[in-house]
Amino acid sequence: MQDGQDLDTIRIDLVDDIRTISATDWDACLLDTPGGADNPFLRHAFLAALESSGSVGGDTGWDPRHVAVRGADGALLGVAPLYVKYHSYGEYVFDHGWANALDQAGGHYYPKLQSAVPFTPVTGPRLLVRATAPPGIPGAIIAALAGLTRRNDLSGAHVTFPSKADHDCLVDAGWLSRIGTQYHWDNHGYRTFDDFLASFSSRKRKMVRKERQTVADSGLALFTLTGAEIKDEHWDAFDHLYRSTSDRKWGSPYLTRDFFFQLGQDMADRVVLVMARDGLRWVGGALNMLGETTLYGRNWGGSEAYPFLHFEACYYRAIDFAIAHGLTRVEAGAQGEHKIQRGYLPVKTYSAHYIAHRGLRYAVTDFLLKEREAVEAHIADLMAESPYRQA
Repeated sequence: MQDGQDLDTIRIDLVDDIRTISATDWDACLLDTPGGADNPFLRHAFLAALESSGSVGGDTGWDPRHVAVRGADGALLGVAPLYVKYHSYGEYVFDHGWANALDQAGGHYYPKLQSAVPFTPVTGPRLLVRATAPPGIPGAIIAALAGLTRRNDLSGAHVTFPSKADHDCLVDAGWLSRIGTQYHWDNHGYRTFDDFLASFSSRKRKMVRKERQTVADSGLALFTLTGAEIKDEHWDAFDHLYRSTSDRKWGSPYLTRDFFFQLGQDMADRVVLVMARDGLRWVGGALNMLGETTLYGRNWGGSEAYPFLHFEACYYRAIDFAIAHGLTRVEAGAQGEHKIQRGYLPVKTYSAHYIAHRGLRYAVTDFLLKEREAVEAHIADLMAESPYRQA
C-alpha cells in the first residue's frame, strides 16, 4: 500500500472462484485479523477445497461471491467470504420461518447473501483486513454487502458465526443481532484426563468413566491421527462412514469425497482424525480441525451399534488431544445438550442480519427481541446442569 492511500482509492470486487485470489494474499488478510490465525476454516486452502471438490458451487445452492478489496496499486487490503444462497441448508442459524413469512406475503426470500464458511458453525472473523490497510475497510465491506442486497433486489444479507468484534461492527451499522448457543470445553490447566475429571461431581465422574470403559471393553481399536499419519484408506473409510450416517440421519451429505482428499493433501497438519476399527472394519470416525489454540470438532460418521463410541471419538478423544497438546479449548459444534454432561458448557454465538424488505425487517426485529430473552434464559438453565463441582 502506498502512503496516503485512503478509501477513495479502493476498489471492491466480487470473486466467483477463490483460486483467482492468491492464497498468500488471502491468508495474509486472515492472519492480520484478530482471531484469524486460530481459525483453519477461513484459510484459502479450506475454502478452495470446498469449491474445487464441488461441495459448493454448481447446483449446491452455494454460489461463491467473495468480497475482495484492493487499493489503487492492486494490493489486496481485505476480503470476506460470501455466497449467494438459494436455500437455508448448511448454515446452522435457522431462518426458514423468515423465508416462509416473506413467501406468504408475496415476496421472495431467495436468493440471499450469506457471509459464512459453508457447513461450518464455527465462530471466527468475517471481515478480514490487512494490518497495513487504511482505517474503514471493515465498514466499506459492510456497506458493500448492504449495497449488493439493495441493488440486486435481494431479501437480505446474513453474516453467521462472526467474531464478537465483527458482530458489533455490523450492529453499529444498523444490522440486526441474533444470538445462539454452542457447547465448548475449556482447558483449565489440566495435566491429564483424570485431572479434568477430578473437577466433576462424583456422580458425573463415574458416568464418564463408565462410558469410556464400555468402549475400552468393546474390543474396538481407536486411533488419533494427524498429518502424514492419515492415509488414503482412512479418508476412504471416513467418507463412507460420513456418507452413510448423513444418508441415515439428514438425507443428503454436504461434503464430497474429493473434499476430504483435498483436505488431506493441502491441510493434513490441521486435521485430527479419530478412527475406530472393529477387527478389519472401520466403524467410526470423527473429523476435527486444529487451530493455534483450539480444536474444532466437525463431522462424525459411524455405526450406531457401538454404545458410547460417538462420545468417545467426538468428545473424550478431543479432550485427550487438547490436554496433550496444551490447547485451551475444544469447540464441539452446534446442538446437543448431552455435551454438557461431558464437560462442554453452553456459550453464546452471534449472527448479524441486514433485512432489505421493510415489513420483514419489522417482524424479524420483534422476533429477535423475544428470541434473545428465551436463549439467554435457556443458557442460564443449561448452566445449572453443569457437571463441574461447585466452588
